[in-house]
Amino acid sequence: MKRRNFIKNIGLGAAATILFSEASSCKGNNLKSITMSNLQTLELPSLPYAYDGLEPYMDAKTVEIHYDRHHRTYFNNYVNAIKGTAYENMPIEKVFGEISKAGNAVRNNGGGFFNHVLFWDNLGKGSSKPSAELTSAIDTTFGSFDKLKDDLSTACKTQFGSGWGWLYLTADKNLAIGSTPNQDNPLMDISPIKGMPLLTIDVWEHAYYLKFQNKRADYVDNIWNIINWDEVSRRYKRAMK
Repeated sequence: MKRRNFIKNIGLGAAATILFSEASSCKGNNLKSITMSNLQTLELPSLPYAYDGLEPYMDAKTVEIHYDRHHRTYFNNYVNAIKGTAYENMPIEKVFGEISKAGNAVRNNGGGFFNHVLFWDNLGKGSSKPSAELTSAIDTTFGSFDKLKDDLSTACKTQFGSGWGWLYLTADKNLAIGSTPNQDNPLMDISPIKGMPLLTIDVWEHAYYLKFQNKRADYVDNIWNIINWDEVSRRYKRAMK
């Protein structure tokens, strides 16, 4: 199943379809809807690369454990958390839009499931630089690509405890950088930053501890080598329409 169809089918709506690549695939998945009408057949979207596909910057064992245990657990817990509730037939972006009412199980596990799908898709051996369109926006907002990297790296390195760093598009179509704690994201009504996610970096320790131990800064510096700017550029292009 192509990931654009995956997003269409899970009910993320027109805005959220910009988050995913048309080219990436969900091999062998039966992910048709994040609603209770078919949760019994719901499966995780596959990784867009092999476990060792991000070597040497992210080791295969970390990818395997991170995806197969952590991500899968968030997914399973989200499915269980919305079962029998008002959220069971609600598209996930609408759930995020009123997440303050949904309770911690839905908030934490829904965010954990969704954020990781974004994360895996914006990693890989894609283009080493943003598109001309995105580069122009980066230069306008931050002054240079290096300044964007510095600012987002700082947001990731200084996020206290677990969380995520984000490059996102605000409602007025401007680029912005920020971070969120735990499994929150810019689509949530409780988030201090709000907008359409374009690029995210996981700074939970399970994302890097096997290779980098407690050296989050080294992990963040290394991850720039495997940012899939083709995917990030696609998200930006769709968000600007």
